[in-house]
Amino acid sequence: MKSFAEIDIENNGNYLTLLSAVSKLSGLFSESAIPFINYRVAENIFCRSFNATNLSRSDTAFDADFNSIGIGLKTFISKNNNSTEKVAEFNSLSRELKNYQGKDLAFKLGEYRNERIDLANRVYDIKSSLYHIVARREKELLLFETDYNQIDIANIHSVKENKASLQFEDGHNFYSFNYSKSTLFRRFIIPQNAFKLPIDIIDDPYSLLLDLFSNTDYKLATDKLVKGENYVILPLYGIKNKEKFVFEKSGLNQWNAGGRKRNIGEIYIPIPIDIHKKYPNFFPERDKHFKLKIPTGETFEAKVCQENSKALMTNPNKALSDWLLRKVLQLKEGELATIEKLNELGFDSVIITKTDNNKFNIDIMKTNAYNEFLGNQDNAL
Repeated sequence: MKSFAEIDIENNGNYLTLLSAVSKLSGLFSESAIPFINYRVAENIFCRSFNATNLSRSDTAFDADFNSIGIGLKTFISKNNNSTEKVAEFNSLSRELKNYQGKDLAFKLGEYRNERIDLANRVYDIKSSLYHIVARREKELLLFETDYNQIDIANIHSVKENKASLQFEDGHNFYSFNYSKSTLFRRFIIPQNAFKLPIDIIDDPYSLLLDLFSNTDYKLATDKLVKGENYVILPLYGIKNKEKFVFEKSGLNQWNAGGRKRNIGEIYIPIPIDIHKKYPNFFPERDKHFKLKIPTGETFEAKVCQENSKALMTNPNKALSDWLLRKVLQLKEGELATIEKLNELGFDSVIITKTDNNKFNIDIMKTNAYNEFLGNQDNAL
């Protein structure tokens, strides 16, 4: 595959132009000669320029989907030919990881890292993957692609540890794990043939902005995510004694409930009463059918049902379980969903976005996303 810099040039695209433009405005944020680019801005520019699907909101292994290629997007300052950057966080597994050390810990980190890559592959139908890097130096950007390999667990070697971190290699890359932050880092090597984009930072970007906005009318954004208006986040768990748990006989495990014979695919996503109280007009009324699209594009018929409209279900109900239990969680029939399984995969919530009153989308969301949703009432994603 050609580099994205080459693809942009051959198609007279806007990627390099937009990166350069944002970099020229670095004086808004820094006095350094090194261009400043916020990582979210870099992700948005990439997705807009290459018509890629932005996956960063779900916080899975990939930031973008480019024609079924999972893209990890990184932008960082690098004064030499390499930089060690964060590739995964395991906060929800910090207790578990404290039980391991040395090579056993390296093996466990490899297992969890690979599980999360596999999860993103399943959720978004990713066929291959790579990293796209924007490294920043004085007055220039260096652009290149590199591998997005899973950790080769069988080949882990050169394991070293100290009080703060664990380091190891797998024959392909160097990794470092920070104990206190439960964060895995990987070393990225900048190749000599990286594409170089010269950057001249504008001396007075404020004057440019004043001129720009005084002379032109702009279309205002109408599609931003607004909490409770066009999106909500739902938990896949409950709380007991201040600890998260997955209900054994309801919710994702409704198939395991007693009282009558249950279909093995009978599940629902819980809708907490707080969601209905705070955002009473988000969902259609009880038992009214609507369309629910999963990340791969398949659309289900769904409804809000049960007492107090506490359940989001699909028709047939098996459609939801086939997606969430079998494909995403990879649970066998008769196997209970657990909070431990969700923690391993790094998500415990789903986001529901509303296109109109009859069309909704669903995607997975990182661990603690529901708590953050309730705690930050004024912030959109």
